Amino acid sequence: MPKPLNIAILWHMHQPYYKDLVTGEYVMPWVRLHGIKDYYDMVAILDEFPSVHQTFNMVPSLVDQILDYVDNNATDSHLDLTLKPAAELTPSDKEAILQNFFLANWENMIKPYPRYWEILRTRGFVYSKDDLKEIQRYFTTQDYLDLQVLFNLAWFDPIFKDHDKFLRGLVKKGRDFTEEEKVELIKKQREVLALIIPKYKEMEERGIIEISTTPYYHPILPLLCDSFAAKMAIPNIQLPKRRFLHPEDAVAQVNKAVEFHKRVFGRAPRGMWPSEGSVSEEIIPIIADAGIKWIATDEEILAKSVHALFERDKDEVVTDAKTLYRSYNAHSGGKGVSMFFRDHSLSDLVGFVYSKWDADHASQDFINRLHRIRERLLTQGSLDEFVVPIILDGENAWEYYKNDGRDFLRSLYGKLSHDPLIKTVTMSEYLEANPPKMTIPHLFSGSWINHNFRIWIGHEEDNAAWDLLEETRRTLVEFEGEGTADKSTLEKAWEEIYIAEGSDWCWWYGDEHSTENDADFDNLFRKHLMNVYMLMGKDIPEELFIPILREDKVCKPTIDLISFISPTIDGEVSSYFEWLSAAYYDVTKVGGTMHRVESIVSHIYYGFNLANMYIRLDANLNLIGEGKDGFVYTVNILKPKPHKIEIHCSRKDEGFIYEGLLFTEVDGKWVRQKPLAKLAIKDIIEMEIPFADIGVSMKDQLQLFVTVKKNGTELEKWPHRGCIMFEAPTEDFEAIMWRV
Repeated sequence: MPKPLNIAILWHMHQPYYKDLVTGEYVMPWVRLHGIKDYYDMVAILDEFPSVHQTFNMVPSLVDQILDYVDNNATDSHLDLTLKPAAELTPSDKEAILQNFFLANWENMIKPYPRYWEILRTRGFVYSKDDLKEIQRYFTTQDYLDLQVLFNLAWFDPIFKDHDKFLRGLVKKGRDFTEEEKVELIKKQREVLALIIPKYKEMEERGIIEISTTPYYHPILPLLCDSFAAKMAIPNIQLPKRRFLHPEDAVAQVNKAVEFHKRVFGRAPRGMWPSEGSVSEEIIPIIADAGIKWIATDEEILAKSVHALFERDKDEVVTDAKTLYRSYNAHSGGKGVSMFFRDHSLSDLVGFVYSKWDADHASQDFINRLHRIRERLLTQGSLDEFVVPIILDGENAWEYYKNDGRDFLRSLYGKLSHDPLIKTVTMSEYLEANPPKMTIPHLFSGSWINHNFRIWIGHEEDNAAWDLLEETRRTLVEFEGEGTADKSTLEKAWEEIYIAEGSDWCWWYGDEHSTENDADFDNLFRKHLMNVYMLMGKDIPEELFIPILREDKVCKPTIDLISFISPTIDGEVSSYFEWLSAAYYDVTKVGGTMHRVESIVSHIYYGFNLANMYIRLDANLNLIGEGKDGFVYTVNILKPKPHKIEIHCSRKDEGFIYEGLLFTEVDGKWVRQKPLAKLAIKDIIEMEIPFADIGVSMKDQLQLFVTVKKNGTELEKWPHRGCIMFEAPTEDFEAIMWRV
C-alpha cells in the first residue's frame, strides 16, 4: 500500500472590527453578510466529506461580532437602511441605498437575479455621487423595496437558498416583494448567524476540524513588540517618529484571544495564525507562554530564515521540497513553538486563480500538483515526515467563483476523499504523529506578503497612524497613573487602544491598497483613538479630526519602466513587444479585499523615449461600441507644468468620432493649445505626447492621473487617490536601468 502525502489546509476567517464601542454602531455590514454566505457552509460542507480534515482559524474579533449579532441583536448602517419601510425612505436614504446595495460581485451575485440586474442597469454601471440625486426619480417605492430585499437575499449561501423553503420561494418570486417578506428575510439572516459557532464546535468535537486562533484584534505582533522589527527586511525603511515598543500589548492581545477561545469553543486553542503571518523571534515566548503549540507563516519567511531558495521546476514543483514541506521548531528566550510554512503557489491558486476555471478542471489541477510534490518528496525522504501546508483566506475568494465556490470545493473534497496518495490532516494531527526534527536557527522577521511589513508601516500615512496610536496610548498610561479613573472606564479605554492596534487600518493606508471604503476605515481608526480621550474626559487633539488619508500621495506602478518604448499609435496591441517595457498601473488590483470596484479603465500604461511620452488606456468596456457618446478621458498632468489632454468621444451618422485636445493652464484657466497629433482608439486608447508640448525637460518630475467623465460628470479617477509619478529620461536612462 503506497504511503500518502500529508496535506494540511487552513482556512483563515477574519473581518475587521467594525463596531464603535461608544455608540455601539456597526459602520459596515460585512460580518453579517459574510456570515450568511461563507462561515457556516465552509465547515458544514465537510459533513459530506468527513475524512477531509482541516484547520479553521477563527479570529476572536470576528467571532465576537458574530455573537453580538446573535446574542445582542446588533445592527449596522446597511441593516438599518434595509429595515426602513421603502415608503419612508428620505432622499439621503435612497442615495445611500443606490450607492451601497450593489456591493456584491456583479457576475456571480447580481446577474443571476434578473430583477436585481434590471435595477442595476437602471442605476447605471458607472455613475457619480451627483448622478444619484437625479437617478432617484427613475425609481418607484417598489423598486427600492425590491433592492432592499435582493441585496440581502443575494448574499445568502446557495446551501440556504437551495434548501430553505422561504428563501427558495423568494428566489422564485424574484420581484414585487413585501415589507413582511423583507422583515422575515432579516430574521432568517439572524437564524443563520446563530448556526455558525455551534457548527464549528460540533465539527471539532467530531474530530473533523481543528479551530485555531489569532491575536484578538488582528494586530501585527512583531510591530507591537518593536516597530524597529520592520528594519530586518528593509533596513532603510522610514519609520514613525515615535518608536512603538510595547510587547505587553502583544501579550494582552494573545492572552485575550486564548481566554476568549476557551469561553466560546470550550477548549484552549493549540494553534495560531499570527495576523498576516507576521512573525519575529520576539513573539515566540509570548505565544509559547499562552499555551500555543504551533504557528504558521509563509514559505518566504522560511527561505530567509534558513537561507534557502525555493525555486520551482518546469512542472512548478519546489526543487528543495524536503526543506519546505515539514514542520520546524522555533526557539527564543528559552521558549519554543512548532512552525508551518505555507506553499505560497498552491495557496494563491485557490485564492486568486481557480475562480476563473471550470470547477473539475481546477480541482484536478490541484490534485495533479500534489501528486507531483509527492513524487519529488519520495526521492528526498520518508513521506511520513513531510506535510504540505495550504493556508489562505476562507471567505473573500468565493464571490469570484461560480455558485460561491461550492462546485469547486465539492469537486476538490470528493477527489481528496478517494485519493489513496493524499491524506488531509489538521495541523495538530500532523504534529502528534510527526514532531519537528529540525530547528530554525534564527527566525526572520516579516509577514506572508513579501516577507516584510511594508503594507503596515513605512508609508507616510501608515507612520502617521502609528504616531497617533503611540501618543494616545502614552496619554492613557499617564491618566491611569493618576489613579483617579474607575476600573470600567480604564478597561474600555484600553479596549479602544487594542482595537486601534489591529492590522486592518494600516492595510488601507499607504500606496498598496485602496477601496471605496477608505474614508470609512480612516474615520473609524481615528474614532477609536478619539474614544480614548472621551473616556478619559480629556479634550480630543485637533490632529485626530484631520483625515490621515492623503489625496496627493504618489502611487507606485504595478510594473516599473525598464527601457525606452516607441509604440505604433493605432489603437491596437499590434506587437507583443511594443508596450512590454512600459510601466503600468493595474486598476483591477485596487479595491477592497471583499468587493472589487467595477471600473471603466482597467490599466494605465505609460512610457517614453527621449522625445515623447506615451499613454495607453485599457478599458473594461467596448470603447467604440454603442452608448459611448459623451465620454471624455483626460490625462491630467500636475508637474512639471499643469497640462491636460482631453479625449472627447461621440457618435454621429458617420460612426464613432474622437478627438484629443491639449490644454495648458494660464492664470488659473485652461487654454486650448492644439489637437493631439497622434491618438488612436480601437481596442485600446493610445496616444503620443511630445515632451516639448508639455514643457518637460530631462530629469523633470512628472505627476499625472487619469479621469473619466460623461456629460460633464466625473465617473472615476485613477489612481483613486494621489498620482502616478516618474522622471523624464536622460540619454543614459536605459544604461542605468540595465545596471539596476
